[in-house]
Amino acid sequence: MANDIKEKEREEIHKRIWAIADELRGTVDGWDFKNYVLGTMFYRYISETLTAFINEGEIEAGNTEFDYAKLSDEEAENAREDLVRTKGFFILPSELFENVRLNAKKNIDNLNETLEKVFRHIEESAKGAESEAKFIGLFDDFDVNSNKLGSSVKKRNERLLKLLDGIADMKLGSAANRDADALGDAYEYLMSMYASNAGKSGGEFFTPADVSELLTRLGTVGKEQVNKVYDPACGSGSLLLKATKILGKDKVEKGFFGQEINITTYNLCRINMFLHGIDSEYFDIACDDTLINPQHWDDEPFELIVSNPPYSIKWAGDENPLLINDPRYSPAGVLAPKSKADLAFIMHSLSWLSANGTAAIVCFPGIMYRGGAEQKIRKYLVDNNFIDAIIQLPSNLFFGTSIATCIMVLKKGKTDNNALFIDASNEFIKVTNNNRLTKENIDHIVEAYKARSDKEYFSKLASFEEIKAENYNLSVSTYVEQEDKREKIDIKELNAKIEKIVAREQVLRSEIDKIIAEIEG
Repeated sequence: MANDIKEKEREEIHKRIWAIADELRGTVDGWDFKNYVLGTMFYRYISETLTAFINEGEIEAGNTEFDYAKLSDEEAENAREDLVRTKGFFILPSELFENVRLNAKKNIDNLNETLEKVFRHIEESAKGAESEAKFIGLFDDFDVNSNKLGSSVKKRNERLLKLLDGIADMKLGSAANRDADALGDAYEYLMSMYASNAGKSGGEFFTPADVSELLTRLGTVGKEQVNKVYDPACGSGSLLLKATKILGKDKVEKGFFGQEINITTYNLCRINMFLHGIDSEYFDIACDDTLINPQHWDDEPFELIVSNPPYSIKWAGDENPLLINDPRYSPAGVLAPKSKADLAFIMHSLSWLSANGTAAIVCFPGIMYRGGAEQKIRKYLVDNNFIDAIIQLPSNLFFGTSIATCIMVLKKGKTDNNALFIDASNEFIKVTNNNRLTKENIDHIVEAYKARSDKEYFSKLASFEEIKAENYNLSVSTYVEQEDKREKIDIKELNAKIEKIVAREQVLRSEIDKIIAEIEG
């Protein structure tokens, strides 16, 4: 019953927040306007989280009438240093979401300037602290002066006020008693809606929840907790965070690590961390090119790596003479082609995988069978027994592409020298324009992964010798026979039917000849 109520509340939040986005979007493209909706959600979240944290401490000290939101800025300044040290940031009472919104109507002419100042102050509050990198530039994509919000300052401020009111009216309950996943779920819902409407641009930065769950479950088979989770192409962070739902937030001991090359998506990822209740000391998201300039050398290895890197993008490859000596790539003796960086992400992930860890990575299918440098890298992976499984996924799972992708599961501490191949191309249901993996589909795939056995038309446990004999081709169709679903024909029965038809035809032809003869006679 409680779960049904919670689910109903979440559905209402989803409907409300999408209505806000739809109503206010106007001429702004949805994929751009998400920055305003999600940024405002984040602003409300950190304001209420900070207020609840301070009020709770005061109430425990016996000051039951205390309310940080009603404190003067001068009094609040006394707590700045301690709050930055414990929470990672600081907000003056006058700059809290609820107070800015309360004063917005009488200050509407300057609302854009007020918000710009507040956002700058929040970011600056972490300057010099350990949390500085987590907050710097967080609101860069929330441009209060953008013409996308309106053609005049007046119109922009009117839309900003509607945005504040809309987010404020979301029934999330008090910060102290709120479902920890409520805002995180709302964020995921909005991102999926925006991504589905944005096509390719959305799909590049958001992995659907069903695929994220499958990757994380594959990566955590046999584990109740992991030390660290890593995604070398983390996008908005949704895949990176899936471990909190599969294992539980307290089961990721040392936090979440990721790298993203796109600055806007990098900002969204950090916001996502906060909205899912991950404190600043438990995540480290970097913005740079993972393949050329990885930022987490001091944090690797990682016990769980999950990723959906961009498919077949260009990279420096052998144009950069330093890369062949990079310890991430050098073991294979060859670099991924300049026009197809897919296996560079694989080699990077393998290098940073712990001895007892698992990496589950979505791959473009071409890397499983193409020749040249990619075949040599596959040979290295197979010869050294790093391939644990290859799983063929259904087509049309991702936003903006109908490609039927694969999952490559990597391990360093395998107990056998076999690789499991699973054909999950039929494990889906059709939902609107895309296919989706149901819970039953995911369970079926994961159970087959655990079983590591042959099942006709579905799975095959191939030995090293079998893979070598196929010239290191890792396409699932090479090892798992496709079921012929065409209707089987009984030849004898068919011939008998044909004989009857021919005989009947002869009778009809004789009768027609008689009729014609009578007419002519």
